[in-house]
Amino acid sequence: MPELRYNVITREWVVIATERAKRPDQFKRKEERKPLPEHDPKCPFCPGNEEMTPPATFVLPGDSSWRVRVTPNKFAALSYEGERKRVVQGIRRTVTGVGLHEVMVETPVHNITTARLSDQEVELIIQTYLHRFNFASADARIEQVTIFKNHGDAAGTSLEHPHSQMIATPIITSQLRERLSSALAHFDEYGECIFCRVLSQELQEGTRVFLETEHFVAFVQFANLTPFSFLIMPRRHMACFAEIKDAEAADLARALRRSLAKLYYGLTDPDFNYVLRTAPGEYSGVKYYHWYVSVIPRLTKMAGFELGSGMFINVALPEENAAYLRSVNVA
Repeated sequence: MPELRYNVITREWVVIATERAKRPDQFKRKEERKPLPEHDPKCPFCPGNEEMTPPATFVLPGDSSWRVRVTPNKFAALSYEGERKRVVQGIRRTVTGVGLHEVMVETPVHNITTARLSDQEVELIIQTYLHRFNFASADARIEQVTIFKNHGDAAGTSLEHPHSQMIATPIITSQLRERLSSALAHFDEYGECIFCRVLSQELQEGTRVFLETEHFVAFVQFANLTPFSFLIMPRRHMACFAEIKDAEAADLARALRRSLAKLYYGLTDPDFNYVLRTAPGEYSGVKYYHWYVSVIPRLTKMAGFELGSGMFINVALPEENAAYLRSVNVA
């Protein structure tokens, strides 16, 4: 029988459609990706084409080229120049669109994916995330920093060269405010971090955990909104990504790379998004929030029911998803 499950982190209900559930291997990517060259002379992110992008804001140099390169998005959603101004006119509210929109080019190699990079290469990406997060957070105009990656057409990527993005906004979004508020409400009532409680329970049950490292745990949530989506959560309580230590950053690189490798080999390189879900820098040290990485493979589409009700129908069993990912051996 189908079952409705409640996600205590997002405060959303999800229908686990057991009678419509697919086997895990049925979610494998059917079509092959077109082969790509190691270097594309027309790609603005390939070495030698740096004049195609705005000047770099941060570079990690390599022996013959850069290893990671950060540049303002050529078609930025927000403007770095200008003042943050709030305007109130009756029931209407506006804020000037100042902020940062950067592209983090993860590797000089055009035809590789995060899953096939080395742990050391992914660690450079994580350290770049941390540097740009701290840079944006230090700007008095910025309230929220969102770091994310789109991989594949269904995930919204427009350029194939491996890259992530950062958008720093002059407001805190309603979604994040709601999660901060609900996490605080849980802490006030129970005296515990809801995220720590979820992590502890998942580790105790074990059925939805598919990867453990020294500092991180990757698991499919009990009330997973979509097939094969999962969280990578630090074992140590940290509200803000900026609180991460060097050893934890290196271990996050291992956990992220291995988790994505399980998707890459287990589901034949599906399209996906991942997002760093973190409290703003000013919330560092609070006891009620806990940052994590959310990974969402793009295996299904949002349709009328989801749009109209806000409730997802998941045609995959979270426990089976986790078991399948556990079975995919990666180095």
